[in-house]
Amino acid sequence: MGRLTGGDPSLLRRINSAVVLHALRGSTPLTLTDMSRITGLSRPTVEGVVDGLMEGGLVVEVPPDDNEARKQGRPARRFRFRVEAGHLLGVEIGAHRVSALISALDGRIIGAGRREVSEQADADERIERVRQVVADVLRRTGVARGSLRAVGVGSPGIVEADGTVRLGTALPGWTGLPLGERLRRSFKCPVVVENDANTAAVAEHWKGVAADSDDVVFVLAGLSPGAGALIGGRLHRGFSGAAGEIGALHLLGREATPEALLSTTGEPLHPLDEHAVAKVFALAKQGDARAREAMERFTRRLVHDVAALSLALDPELVVIGGWAAGLDGVLEPLRGELSRFCLRAPRVELSMLGEAAVATGALRLALDHVEEELFAVERTVTARR
Repeated sequence: MGRLTGGDPSLLRRINSAVVLHALRGSTPLTLTDMSRITGLSRPTVEGVVDGLMEGGLVVEVPPDDNEARKQGRPARRFRFRVEAGHLLGVEIGAHRVSALISALDGRIIGAGRREVSEQADADERIERVRQVVADVLRRTGVARGSLRAVGVGSPGIVEADGTVRLGTALPGWTGLPLGERLRRSFKCPVVVENDANTAAVAEHWKGVAADSDDVVFVLAGLSPGAGALIGGRLHRGFSGAAGEIGALHLLGREATPEALLSTTGEPLHPLDEHAVAKVFALAKQGDARAREAMERFTRRLVHDVAALSLALDPELVVIGGWAAGLDGVLEPLRGELSRFCLRAPRVELSMLGEAAVATGALRLALDHVEEELFAVERTVTARR
């Protein structure tokens, strides 16, 4: 941290506030003396900071319990971080459903909702379904819309920093859609939009099977698989936000298209949707020879795509999620392929969060945004240097 002088009073106040909030947020209620000991700040400084945080609604004094009340003398005042001072929203926009999770400021989920949507729905209809799901969740939890501090959104496609979908072939009318701008009209708080595979990777690192790994590839295995990567615990988006688009590898001439891979007739599978693919997989399980061949081709391509990404990034862990994660036997072929090509093969696991991964990751992105605002001391100092 940079050297601070008496000429930085507002910065010092912000830093002191962030330090005290950090202490309160990760603990049971604390006294002023506790906070002084934990933060290294003087007791008068802590007291002044706490008064300011109480005025801002982020900290509240905790009444003494019965045992303390019965003791002689005035009990020490205790304070806690008000997790209920605001709320966060995580939204998944998918081909067949829109779902949402809502939490307090500590990330604890207090409500959820979802609505089905047609795969052929245009952008306006899909965004309206988002608004309906959010209204449902707010109503059921009793949370006022004005209480939302940030909204995270996971969407298919290559998403730019401002929330515009640069390329989105999975949903009608999605390419070029200013999704972030459209959604911000419904909220009076920041809206963070990210690619769905990226948000799922964040979710598994936060609450899933990747909680103890910092170098992770999450594969959202569907008709056109995508992947999100964490390097050193940080989301890797790439230069243009297109990192992990392994679904486009067939364009290099390596493999046939999904329509051809999954065909049981010699003609491209049409329409190519989850229902048609589920039918092929069901026939394969019943012993249909052509369906089994189609499923094996699809699995082989998924294995090769993941192997290519693993060779490039050398992750500790590969997580398989999405609807295709239910393919029988997908883990063992993938492990075998990776052991052939990788100097040190990564672990391969199925997603722990399943269908909730994208919305959970979106919620984490909203929480990250709020934490940057409340607790980012280093960023503030760096900006002043």
